[in-house]
Amino acid sequence: MLRRSIPRGGWSWRTPWLLTSPRIFCLSLIVLLGQVGLLQGHPQCLDYRPPFQPLQHLEFCSDYESFGCCDQRKDHRIAARYWDIMEYFDLKGHELCGGYIKDILCQECSPYAAHLYDAENPRTPLRNLPGLCSDYCFAFHSNCHSAIALLTNDRRLQESPGKDGTRFCHLLNLPDKDYCFPNILRRDHLNRNLGAVAEDPRGCLQLCLAEVANGLRNPVSMVHAGDGTHRFFVAEQVGVVWVYLPDGSRLEQPFLDLKSLVLTTPWIGDERGFLGLAFHPRFRRNRKFYIYYSCLGKKRVEKIRISEMKVSRADPNKADPKSERVILEIEEPASNHNGGQLLFGLDGYMYIFTGDGGQAGDPFGKFGNAQNKSSLLGKVLRIDVNGAGSGGKRYRVPVDNPFVSEPGAHPAIYAYGVRNMWRCAVDRGDPITRQGRGRMFCGDVGQNRFEEVDIIVKGGNYGWRAKEGFACYDKKLCQNASLDDILPIYAYGHAVGKSVTGGYVYRGCESPNLNGLYIFGDFMSGRLMALQEDRRTKKWKKQDICMGSTESCAFPGLISAHSKFIISFAEDEAGELYFLATSYPSAYALHGSIYKFVDPSRRAPPGKCKYKPVPVKTKSKRVQFRPLAKMVLDLLKEQSEKAARKLPNATLASSPNRASSQKDSFRRPASPTSSRKTSPRPGAKKRARVWSPGSQGKRKGIPKRPGGRTRQAARQRRAGRSLPPPLGSRWPLRGPEAPHHVEAAAAAEPDLRRAGSQGWRVGPWSQAGLRSPSGHVSSRRGPRSRPRWPNSESGNRLRTRKPAADRRVGAWPQRLPPAVWRNCRRNTASARAPPAAHRRAPAPPLPFCGSVQGVILQGVGTNPWSLAPPFRELGPQVLVAPRRRGQLFLFLLFVAFRYFSLPGHF
Repeated sequence: MLRRSIPRGGWSWRTPWLLTSPRIFCLSLIVLLGQVGLLQGHPQCLDYRPPFQPLQHLEFCSDYESFGCCDQRKDHRIAARYWDIMEYFDLKGHELCGGYIKDILCQECSPYAAHLYDAENPRTPLRNLPGLCSDYCFAFHSNCHSAIALLTNDRRLQESPGKDGTRFCHLLNLPDKDYCFPNILRRDHLNRNLGAVAEDPRGCLQLCLAEVANGLRNPVSMVHAGDGTHRFFVAEQVGVVWVYLPDGSRLEQPFLDLKSLVLTTPWIGDERGFLGLAFHPRFRRNRKFYIYYSCLGKKRVEKIRISEMKVSRADPNKADPKSERVILEIEEPASNHNGGQLLFGLDGYMYIFTGDGGQAGDPFGKFGNAQNKSSLLGKVLRIDVNGAGSGGKRYRVPVDNPFVSEPGAHPAIYAYGVRNMWRCAVDRGDPITRQGRGRMFCGDVGQNRFEEVDIIVKGGNYGWRAKEGFACYDKKLCQNASLDDILPIYAYGHAVGKSVTGGYVYRGCESPNLNGLYIFGDFMSGRLMALQEDRRTKKWKKQDICMGSTESCAFPGLISAHSKFIISFAEDEAGELYFLATSYPSAYALHGSIYKFVDPSRRAPPGKCKYKPVPVKTKSKRVQFRPLAKMVLDLLKEQSEKAARKLPNATLASSPNRASSQKDSFRRPASPTSSRKTSPRPGAKKRARVWSPGSQGKRKGIPKRPGGRTRQAARQRRAGRSLPPPLGSRWPLRGPEAPHHVEAAAAAEPDLRRAGSQGWRVGPWSQAGLRSPSGHVSSRRGPRSRPRWPNSESGNRLRTRKPAADRRVGAWPQRLPPAVWRNCRRNTASARAPPAAHRRAPAPPLPFCGSVQGVILQGVGTNPWSLAPPFRELGPQVLVAPRRRGQLFLFLLFVAFRYFSLPGHF
């Protein structure tokens, strides 16, 4: 079937994620298996991101061209590898194995690729081959066994013994049979709504968040300048505006500081303060921006002030504090209902949204301020800030404003009858059809019963105080035939929330499923909601937005919780959607955060959403962002570690010898050799080795108050536990299950001590039946056996009981080679001795050096379970100690290479 020989050592082509160290793979896989019960499969690619719909046709892996993890470039790369492999097959091999090989290679394009390759957690290694269902795997192994070496470099898979493929398929097995290939294609519940926004049984949209800023004082507004720099400016209620750069960092110096002018208090719920910020559409040329804030006028009269300012010429990230030019001031009869929104429409005019003046029920005048067209309160104003008007006004009134010619009406009014519109936004329109472009959405806070969402139209009357939502508030005004009010597109009662916060229509690129959704929330209840328009009926359907579960949000950097009080919404220059919230609604509390919406079900194709920000000079220092919210992957890790810690406790509690184990608490852990198989003889069939916890269940307890000489041993154990793990280590310091190399250390140390006390030469080939340079082989014959050394008289076994002089902790003859022993003592003193401030005894702990399966360990001569992991990954198949010096380092490399190069020792 094969027409060409396979290159020695396996197929030379290597995927970028291929791990060739079987020990590293096994140990990391054990950690992953601890999370299987907590994290089930969900759509995710090998780059730890959601799947996508390719922009172009996939010619090779065409099964996944509608939705998957491959674009055309990756599809071509997989096809090239397939044809490279098929060059080794004759015509019969093409017919027999071509389909299997294509299916296996194309699983990189599957929407569930991360689950098939054990890559849902970026902290765990990937499989060499995807998880295959048993029947499919046995059929592939039976028909195309010779193709395994072409698909992977993993020797465990290449050298799987037996013609039936039992061990091979065991290695490719997945715990959840629904997610193995090809069963995953047949499960309707996994493929029914693949690529759509996930919904829970109640119809709640499942979205995730990414924290982008924190430590803010009631962040009320976040806007971009539209100048191509992709900066965003965040305004705090106290009157400070900060600059955030595209890399997520914040400038140390604020963009604007008006704390001395802004009127606000630390009272919870105070609505006064710095409320609005907007940049001129031609900001890049004129450097103008506009602010909206509460202040005190003459005779301490509270006012709303709308001012124009400019950015400093010397620093584009600083406002010129002397450039303020007041555009408009409006007296406020009460301290609440201050409005606060500024924005520019597509027509280039500035829109100002004011509140009705405060108190309850708009009690000012016969009809209230909102219905009084001579008052600027309770209105939507439209002005032209590009020139001065008549009568000394610093703005002009557009000639097409609806009430310019109406007697008694203020010409700047664009719409009226609003109570307190809090947060409005202009729809960018569909990116392709431009449908909806220019619509203006607002959330209008209600009085006692209803909150509403409105679309602002020219000359519209939005009903307040005659109506609240769809219901009447003032019955006399409500029955007036001349009311002719515009009804909201959606209203909800106070059982849902008591203070609406207007949002945005999503028109970004990164989450295509959200396109066209108007996303908003409620300040008091913290609920997030979405409205979607039915284009045929022109009706709006509401859906709740829920934070995704740990299963759906298990992506790097994502969280599934947020602060309760939703203050505002925002979009960046690219159109991505954010919201601003706090856990304590006081203008002086540093509890505000900014979150970005992320759809975990589908993302944009790679390369579609790339943009290049215009560089901007910064003179202030950058403060790097440090997230405070716990990410979903960190929560999963904590849960798995907590569950793993409970497992050995339950084992100890159920053990019948628990009392005796507590009595013998100072003994070393039992040797794990009792759970291991004897070394296979030449020609004997190899059997699959199933990992087991070994002696973990027999681990002895440690008393709380050690005394005498054992107290020094306890201090040494504590010192070992406090050591940090080596860089890049995947093993915990105090895991419930000891890594294999620590088990080996526990088993090897008594042997080494006995060998030293009897004068035997202790070498790296005295363990695990490895061949020494002289050609001799030492074997392990059982749990109580000891390695034979070829120079010993008649190969007598070493004594099974240590001399009395050697029973104390850390004391054993130093019979290792002098050079190795000197390195051991020097490295041990520098790596394992506790800091001077933590020592209780003047003498440093005694070292031990153990030869564990061909690799020398260095550490404190105490309980091996308390040691930090001594290994560090170096190269594909070499594990060495962190301290490498001279000849010892070369010796370790040679030993490790010899060990891993011999078959049957995994």
